Amino acid sequence: MRFLIVMDPPARINPRSDTTFVIMEEAQARGHELLHCEPAQLALEGTRAVATVRPARVERAAGAPVELGQPRTVALADCDAVLMRKDPPYDLDYHLATLLLERARGQSFLMNDPRGLREANEKLYALEFAAFLPPTVVTRQPARLRAFLAELGGELIVKPVEGHGGRGVFHLRAGDRNVPSILETLTDDGRRWVMGQKYLPAARAGDKRILLLDGAPIGAVLRVPREDEVRGNLHVGGRPERTALDTRDREICAAMSARLRADGLWFVGIDVIGGFLTEVNVTSPTGVQEVNALEGVRLQAQIVDFIEQRAAARSHA
Repeated sequence: MRFLIVMDPPARINPRSDTTFVIMEEAQARGHELLHCEPAQLALEGTRAVATVRPARVERAAGAPVELGQPRTVALADCDAVLMRKDPPYDLDYHLATLLLERARGQSFLMNDPRGLREANEKLYALEFAAFLPPTVVTRQPARLRAFLAELGGELIVKPVEGHGGRGVFHLRAGDRNVPSILETLTDDGRRWVMGQKYLPAARAGDKRILLLDGAPIGAVLRVPREDEVRGNLHVGGRPERTALDTRDREICAAMSARLRADGLWFVGIDVIGGFLTEVNVTSPTGVQEVNALEGVRLQAQIVDFIEQRAAARSHA
């Protein structure tokens, strides 16, 4: 099969932690053809979606983990699967790229579905499952966030709605003289939406990243923050620890399953803290290599199995 991976420049890949890398590695080991392009290399010729691609080869021990060949133009319809693995931010360029990917609907298997990517803001999509959220407000008004801080007893997590990777996440406490300035800056004086959520003390023990494939959990890792950090994100120093799904985690996953499938969000990572859903990561969820190392598994095999099955079903439809 031919897999087109729409992603960032390969120089940004860390072969020891990157989920896209191990998916590509698994597909290559099975003999699939790998093509690489960045979103800017997508195009339309009339109504036909095309891309300027380069053949890709991955090699974990090499100086450059992803080697690219000579560029050529291919139609997305000639690819069995198109994997949209561009990292956030979800900006206008990302949005327009999903509209170009729409032109391959019904011709290639698209993961994740571009329509689902447009609908599922990684902060706001969690509100579709409100029964599992901590108390939450979304607003552009600093005064409302200060009032919410008081309503919750003096502790609040705030983060920009369009944020990613833990950037712009603050733990606010009543009485801190920095609170007004932080909220003015985060909201850009009322021009930027911010999500405020009740602070969950369980966050000190870690937030649980649960990976779901086709609506079902396939693995989880606990991301434990450093003592001097609020955030558990691994790239800012969070420590991965082994964890297991409990009854509440499985309840959350089960409640989300049908909606994820309906939206074509085939591979996602949800964040759960103390039994509360806080985010749904859909653009390029990560965590596979951490789960693999902790559990002695190869989640990428399940992911490529799924892609193969969906691509084969499409070709025989």
